[in-house]
Formats: sequence, C-alpha cells, structure tokens
Amino acid sequence: MIDELIQAVAVNHATTIRVLDGIDDEGLLCTLSTRGGRNVARQFAHIQNVRRYQLEKRARPVADGVIAFEGQAVPDRGALARALDDSAERIEAWFRGVDAELKGFRTLKGGLPRTLAYLVAHESHHRGNILLTLKQCGHPVAKDLRDRIWDWNRA
Repeated sequence: MIDELIQAVAVNHATTIRVLDGIDDEGLLCTLSTRGGRNVARQFAHIQNVRRYQLEKRARPVADGVIAFEGQAVPDRGALARALDDSAERIEAWFRGVDAELKGFRTLKGGLPRTLAYLVAHESHHRGNILLTLKQCGHPVAKDLRDRIWDWNRA
C-alpha cells in the first residue's frame, strides 16, 4: 500500500507543478485581494510552506533544509518549482520512512492515508483558488491545462 500512497503524492505534486507551469509571469502576480492577500505566486509559496510545516512537525529526519518562503515574499516560477520539487521528494521519503517504522516520523491521527488526504485537500483547495483568481483577473489558463488537471493517467 505504501507504493500506492506515494504514487498519489506524485500525482498530486505533478498536478500542482502542471498548474504552475501553465501560468505566465503576469498571471503569477494576479490577485483578487484588495487588502494585501496572496497573489498567485504567494499561494504557491503557501503550499510550499504548509508542506514544510508538515515535514518539520512530522518528519524531522527529512525536514532539515527544506525551503521556506517568508512573509510577503513573491518568489519567481523557478524558485517555486525548485522548492515544490524538493518538498515532494521529502514527502516521499517521509512516507517511505513511516512504512519502514523509522523513529522520528509522525503522521496525523489515522496514519498515512489521512495525512495524504490532508495534503491533497489543501493543495487542491489552493489550485482551485489559483484557477479562479486567474479567471477573474482575465488570465484564465488554457483549456488543455484545465482538462489535464483531471487526467491523472498522464501525471
């Protein structure tokens, strides 16, 4: 079962990266907030920061050096992709470590399936926010990308 959970982590991550790759530089700066809320780039940074938080809280052995984005920072596409790729690899190591019953790894109550559900739900929520923000700001993503979000066989 661990391999299937790790495959789900990979599909979720590939979907997040696919969305990031489908947004132009102007789109990364779009926001619906009128009071300083997150723009699209900062929503991706938030996804990374939540991954980092979960790793530091639950998987100390693989969390050392995980990338964090500070406060109002607006990272560029390359920085976001590098951070997200790195944290996805660490999450895979975390899940493999839990499977091997290594000390220092913790999951949410309910184990790895519930932990995975949390990570996927959180990122899906923000991907939806990102797509809505882009649409409302006049920068909708291409139809092919919207379709590929649901084509998990191509992940």
